[in-house]
Amino acid sequence: MNGHMLKSLPDFLEVLGLDEEPMGLFYTDKKPAEGFAPKRIDLPTREKEIKNEIDWQKVFGQFSCVMGHIWRARKKKATAYFSEELFGCPGGAFWLGFNKPQTETIINYVSTGIPNWTEGELYCDSPDALRRIFEYVDPRPAPHKFCIVKPISKFSDDEVPELVAFFTRPESLSGLHQLAAFVTHDPEVVVSPWSAGCGSVAVWPLHYLSRGQNKAVIGGWDPSARKFFKTDELSFTVPFQMFREMLNRFGESFLTTKTWATVQKKILRSKKAWGENPQVE
Repeated sequence: MNGHMLKSLPDFLEVLGLDEEPMGLFYTDKKPAEGFAPKRIDLPTREKEIKNEIDWQKVFGQFSCVMGHIWRARKKKATAYFSEELFGCPGGAFWLGFNKPQTETIINYVSTGIPNWTEGELYCDSPDALRRIFEYVDPRPAPHKFCIVKPISKFSDDEVPELVAFFTRPESLSGLHQLAAFVTHDPEVVVSPWSAGCGSVAVWPLHYLSRGQNKAVIGGWDPSARKFFKTDELSFTVPFQMFREMLNRFGESFLTTKTWATVQKKILRSKKAWGENPQVE
């Protein structure tokens, strides 16, 4: 990635009150030398489901959330990676583009459940409603073997993220939100569709790009993934081109005004409240 951009990053994060750099996401055929990944497991495809070839007890027994691995990568400033063998959970395999269409078992599990087997998560009121959502989202098939998520500063000169994901509380999020509109001139640039946590970080921004729409996506609403977010924290994911514009132009924006300086004071109070910057008065 461009070294000039990385030089601008500390000032950009400081003015927004962000202590954590964003994570970049991209697909590659090269397996990372190190990092965090789910355990290897056989991919539960719809084709195997029809043939009754899936050991669902084993699948659920080895469940691990994509956002959990990204959470570890965030804390360790390291890499999380996924593939069709290293997907964590059937939902993650679908949202990251490694398994489509989704199995009927998972569609029922996420909605109303399966009688005499498992209760549902009740994220949709019927399997039909969820099936329509999944068909609409239609995740892009993974273009390469691995999906990589790692801090922006860890990208080499020849690596470019497709997407850039921030993790932040509302005060700093307000700056990212307004800056996205500043650089795109689009009053509807920020969207927040229904999704699994990993879907907001990966699939939805790619969904919009595939339709020629340059959108920022707020996520982190998924109750099942909230354990892998700080309290009151959300995700804010943008295409790399938008990130580049934000980084290049933030110095021309409202982030240099007295109005934003007032918000910065609230950011400091928020950090103090959460014990992240206790020296602030």
